[in-house]
Amino acid sequence: MSAQRAKVEDSGSKAARILYKPWGVVGSILAGLIARQIFQRVATKVVPVDSDDPPKPLESEYRLKEILVTALIQGAIFAVVKALFQRGSARAFQRWTGEWPGD
Repeated sequence: MSAQRAKVEDSGSKAARILYKPWGVVGSILAGLIARQIFQRVATKVVPVDSDDPPKPLESEYRLKEILVTALIQGAIFAVVKALFQRGSARAFQRWTGEWPGD
């Protein structure tokens, strides 16, 4: 009986993962848009630049230190926003369906 139960639970989790995919894609797009806005505001305040855009690696007027600090900030912001969205959307999905989409 426990083998049947495990099989049913596995199929439920597989179905949850499949149903979660579109939900996760939309969440990732939203997270990316939000992270970009946060990054542009934060980076131009941390790394002093003349324009409203943060420095890019191929812009020769910036020192390597400014480029690396900007890249570090960008990576941290994107990782945190992505993690928050993924976790929040997984919890919302669990509340809606009763199943956790991961694992």
